[in-house]
Amino acid sequence: MEINIFKFIFFYCLIIVSTVGYGYFFLKISRKENQNFSIGFIGIIGIFSLILYSILSHFFYKHGEIHNSFIIIFGVYNFVKYLKSEANKNDLKIFLVTFVIMFFGIIIVKNHDDFSYYHFQYTYYITQHPLLIGIGKFNHGFRTPSSIFYLNSLFYLPIVKYYMFNMGALMIMGFSNIIIIKKIKNYLDNNEYNYLLILNLLIFSFINIFFYRLAEHGTDRSAMILVLLFILELLYFVNLKSNYKNFYINVFVILGLIISLKSFYLLYLIFTLPILFYIFKYKKTNELLDLIKLKNNFFNYFCLLVVLLLTINFFSTGCLVYPIYFTCFENFSWSVSIKEVLLMNNWYEQWSKAGAGPNFRVDNPETYIEKFNWVSHWFNEYFFNKVSDFIGGLIIMYLIYFSFFLRKSKKKLVNNKNFYLIYLTVLVLFFEWFYNHPALRYGGYVLIFLLFSIPVSVFLEKYLIDQKNIKLKVLVLLFITVSVFILRNSERIISENKQYSPKITVNKLNYNIDKKYFNIDEKFNNQISYFEQCTGLKKVCEQFTKNKFNKYIFIKKIPIKTNN
Repeated sequence: MEINIFKFIFFYCLIIVSTVGYGYFFLKISRKENQNFSIGFIGIIGIFSLILYSILSHFFYKHGEIHNSFIIIFGVYNFVKYLKSEANKNDLKIFLVTFVIMFFGIIIVKNHDDFSYYHFQYTYYITQHPLLIGIGKFNHGFRTPSSIFYLNSLFYLPIVKYYMFNMGALMIMGFSNIIIIKKIKNYLDNNEYNYLLILNLLIFSFINIFFYRLAEHGTDRSAMILVLLFILELLYFVNLKSNYKNFYINVFVILGLIISLKSFYLLYLIFTLPILFYIFKYKKTNELLDLIKLKNNFFNYFCLLVVLLLTINFFSTGCLVYPIYFTCFENFSWSVSIKEVLLMNNWYEQWSKAGAGPNFRVDNPETYIEKFNWVSHWFNEYFFNKVSDFIGGLIIMYLIYFSFFLRKSKKKLVNNKNFYLIYLTVLVLFFEWFYNHPALRYGGYVLIFLLFSIPVSVFLEKYLIDQKNIKLKVLVLLFITVSVFILRNSERIISENKQYSPKITVNKLNYNIDKKYFNIDEKFNNQISYFEQCTGLKKVCEQFTKNKFNKYIFIKKIPIKTNN
């Protein structure tokens, strides 16, 4: 199937504006549309609302082309209403420029390895079937569903079919960029030259330079981009000391998305502790009581999303959070055994501690992962050169920032910055990461970045006295970052197009899809066909059951290979 550049651009624009439309619609039905949200946050809220709808609706029907077409059209209709009522012209300019630049990222010749293994297959399954129970027995990747699969399933549309399954990651990155740019603009317009301005700049550079390759985002990097937004919201809240009307909306939407993208980010609920501390410090206990009494709509939406995520996890594996064994119930017909859950949990830990790879396994893995037995091997096999290269890249970025902002004179130290408790929480999460799953993709990128970048930002704040040139310096840094993003993606496209087939051309702007992408869907269809043709033969019928909601439950014990 061939899609030319004009069709591709049309659907690219359609999906993005529709998502903004859903953000506006969701705020309107929640009676929050007049609270001065930037178009970036409206887009993030749109993603949140589409994920909520997608997961809930999948319990009852598949996300086919006709269904999805109506979903997109309704979003576009609400975007037009947004343009007529609430749209800010400056926001629209930033929105337009951002997604024109982001288009360089969506042209993908080759996806990451897990895309064909289960990211595509899970998303495609949602477009072909309503909820199937016990699917974790067919493919190990199906045991860890992510909300981004449900979001992308809504972009299975006529003409483009399944070639828009990377739009979820692109929009998370794009809308996050808009939010950060708008924050930077607000700081400059108000002459607020503080560490938060520097931190926003560093985060913008980090996202677009280190995470420039959209095909590698998967579920991990999208979640990490949102973690950075979450930290910015917390720091803004604790330093503002005044009423921040949108804080609870922003923080529950972003935290909900983070947890939904990757279940282990439930650990980030630890940030509720510094939030509670500052709520009491600033005497905002009435807001806390509203949350407890479920009077905050977006807290309720957050709770609903968490419940839905636990439910789909349960129907996939029998576990509420796989592979945490004490959340598992193995007495259901589709459940994964506790023994296998423990085995897979150890496998994840072994892999993240450099105890396994495509071509090797350490001896005695159970002993290897205990305490700090793994540290020396991890340093030799993983820290050098993956973590060390990453830190080296960060150091180069900091040196560029130092060259822009360091001066002989500096401000006096200001002692009223409220970042220590949040920084301590990041430090706690870093030690948890290092002890249990020290792979960069499991949150390491952002934790290491934050541990360096927050002190760097505070340090550079002392030198922000050159107010005549500060805006120019910021613009130059933004320009350098955007230029690097465009150049690296252009180089990537050219390189991939030489190396892989079929080639991307103006008349064929889509990545290659072959039979392996549909392996699981074929299994599902074959097994469902056997069930429907069952004539009472025990060997066939005992593989399945069917519940009163007309959902197929797969109960056959199928061995799972430990691929990664």
